[in-house]
Amino acid sequence: MQQRTHADLDVELCGEPQRLEDGVAVVELVTSERMRADERGLVHGGFVFGLADHAAMLAINHPNVVLGSASTRFERPVVVGEQLQAHARVRTVAGRKRVVDVEVSRSGPTGAEIVMRGELICFTPDRHVLDREESSQ
Repeated sequence: MQQRTHADLDVELCGEPQRLEDGVAVVELVTSERMRADERGLVHGGFVFGLADHAAMLAINHPNVVLGSASTRFERPVVVGEQLQAHARVRTVAGRKRVVDVEVSRSGPTGAEIVMRGELICFTPDRHVLDREESSQ
């Protein structure tokens, strides 16, 4: 399946698409020094969320998809150098509204460990959201 959205994202900050199917996406990210929040190597949660959001957008794969809201839970800390994988699946479709479930995990000593879970509510407008801003000025 061809990627139809978010093609200009920096894959070093938001992850590299690995799997793209109808309603499903997998995106991987290796955390880097640029994501460091403190001297101990804690990765800022915004980068983990960015990975999850990227996967959700790709699971929908509509050119104009936008995030409306998100409910997330961070379950474990992430440190610089860890490889993360976000799995996103569209759960429901109602008109232009999509509800997407996302899990971000890393490989651990006992298998995959979930570091974040979320439900993202997204919308697929007819036009790009910036077109609306430009037309109202």
